[in-house]
Amino acid sequence: MSLLVSTGLVESVVRYCCLCMVVFHHLVMFVMQENIGRYAIKFCVKLNKSATETFASLNEAYGDATLSRTMVFKWHKAFKEGRENVEDDPHSGRPILSINDQNVEVVQAVMAKDR
Repeated sequence: MSLLVSTGLVESVVRYCCLCMVVFHHLVMFVMQENIGRYAIKFCVKLNKSATETFASLNEAYGDATLSRTMVFKWHKAFKEGRENVEDDPHSGRPILSINDQNVEVVQAVMAKDR
C-alpha cells in the first residue's frame, strides 16, 4: 500500500474520479434544467400563455439558467401544434454516446499530464 501512496497513484485515481463526478454532475444538471424548462413551456401552453409571456415567466423563475428566447419560442410553437414529448428527436449521424477512442485518449492524455 505504501508503494501506491508514495508513487501518487492513489491521489491520481482520486483526482480522476472527482473530475469524472464533476463532469457527470454538470451534464445531468444541464439535461435536467433543459427538460424542466420544456415541461414549464408545455404547462404555459396548456394555460394559453403566449410565447412572450412564457419566456418572461421562465426568465423570472430561472434567471440566467433559462433556455434562450429562440428555444423557448421553438418549443412553445411545437407544443402549441400538439407535440407532447419533451425529449429531443433522434438525429441521424449524431453519436449516441460521447465515449469513443478519441475522447478516451484525450482524457488519458490530460490525466497523464497532471499527475
